[in-house]
Amino acid sequence: MPKVTLGSGASFEARPGVTILDAAISAGITLPYSCRTGRCGTCKCRVVAGTTTAQFAETGLEAGDLEQGWILGCAREAQTDLLVEVEDLGGVSLPPARTLPCRISSIDNPARDVARIRLRLPPASEFRFLPGQHIEVIGHGGLRRSYSLASAGPADQGLELHVRAVEGGAMSALWFGQARINDLLRLQGPRGTFFLRDVADRNLIFLATGTGIAPVKAMLEALVMLAPGTGPASVTLLWGGRVLTDLYLDIGRMAAIHRYIPVLSRADATWEGARGHVQDVLLGERPDLGNAVVYACGSDAMIHDARRALARAGLPQRRFHSDAFVCSAKP
Repeated sequence: MPKVTLGSGASFEARPGVTILDAAISAGITLPYSCRTGRCGTCKCRVVAGTTTAQFAETGLEAGDLEQGWILGCAREAQTDLLVEVEDLGGVSLPPARTLPCRISSIDNPARDVARIRLRLPPASEFRFLPGQHIEVIGHGGLRRSYSLASAGPADQGLELHVRAVEGGAMSALWFGQARINDLLRLQGPRGTFFLRDVADRNLIFLATGTGIAPVKAMLEALVMLAPGTGPASVTLLWGGRVLTDLYLDIGRMAAIHRYIPVLSRADATWEGARGHVQDVLLGERPDLGNAVVYACGSDAMIHDARRALARAGLPQRRFHSDAFVCSAKP
């Protein structure tokens, strides 16, 4: 059975047919991941020695990555013993993923094409998550989609989701037409490694587009609960949309935020704020990236572009954390 050794020295066995990511999870080793469909790029790692095989397409890789040994851990299985360079989250213990029933407790529309859903869990369900993680909601017929949790918890106070309408989307038909209060669904999770690491004395920067504000909102709620001396030196949020109604929350009033910059890409002439893309507006501010840590959530195009641009501008390696929204989750 192939053995995978990480740059940190940790190692685990990888059974045939099991992805590197799943083998690590089974061994209790926490590696970065999000979509598990080969598209978001969060689980990107570099094979220093050994051979792997792709189980499905790795569209989250960029041109030239494969030639340099980069792969996606969620899409590859080991054919031989491997030596892999990847961020090992070390002693981070993720809450266990569970499958639970849930009911819709409320639905409202803060914007025409956004639904805010609150789910309630059975009493004493003991569901735990880290602010920033996501769940899979399982509808009728086994249809499932991933949604970030938009509040810091605890879970017994309900789980909040923000959902953007997708034309022709099967799950959109549920949220924007069929769903009713008290409807029974199932959820599976929590999932993903998009959560706050050590941010003490860092300049913390959030980049969000659209409903990518959901996990950022959860993290902002969590920041005010940090112990004295463990919080960031500053907190800056850039939230982008096409037009003003896309910025559907009064997020700038949250206590944790020191600076909020709303950004519109298709604003009319009356808009006096920042225009364009959130990553470009951030770089136009000429931030001190040497002490910065960036958390970005939104479209995969924004994530990939922001990662490249901020690295070129001097953001230290492994200080960019992201969760790219993709259309569906792996079954």
